[in-house]
Amino acid sequence: MKVTSFAALEEEFDAFVGSIVYATMVTVDSKGRPRTRVLIPVWEVVDGRPVGWLATYRTPVKAAHLRGNPHTNFSYWAPGNNSVAIDTVAEWVDDGDTTRRVWDLYRRTSPRGAGYDLGNFWRSPDDPDLHVLRLDPWRIQVIRGRDLRSRIWTADHAGDRVSVGS
Repeated sequence: MKVTSFAALEEEFDAFVGSIVYATMVTVDSKGRPRTRVLIPVWEVVDGRPVGWLATYRTPVKAAHLRGNPHTNFSYWAPGNNSVAIDTVAEWVDDGDTTRRVWDLYRRTSPRGAGYDLGNFWRSPDDPDLHVLRLDPWRIQVIRGRDLRSRIWTADHAGDRVSVGS
C-alpha cells in the first residue's frame, strides 16, 4: 500500500529502526557491482520529510562509489521479518555546525534506540577522521513481519538527482 505522507508510517519506521539499529548500506562501484557494509545511521523528520545522517569514515572505496553514484540503500531486518528498506541519495556534508548537530543526534539516539556515543570512535565532533553523510530518502518501505503488511512512501521527484559533489 502506498502512503502519501511520511507521517503515515513514521511511528512504525521509528519503532523498527529503533529496535533493529544496524542497517546494511549498499553502494555500487563504477562497474555496477554492489558493496555492502553494516552501519548505524540516525534519522529525523524535517518539514514532514525524513532525513538521515551517517557518521562514518570517508574511506577511498565509499568515497569513490558515492562520487560515481550517490544512490544508496539501507536495509533493516529483524527475526520475525519486521523490515525497513530506504532508498536515498547521499551527500558528504563537511561543515562543523552540521557535524556537531549530528553528534548530538547520535548521542540522543534518533529515533529512540538508534544511535550511540560517537566518542567511542572519534575524539569529538571536530575529529578530522569523522565525516557525515546526509541521506535524502526518496522511497521508504516498511514491512510488518507478522502479516507482511507493506507500506511505501515516496518523495516527490523520487530519486531524480543523479550526481552530487564530493
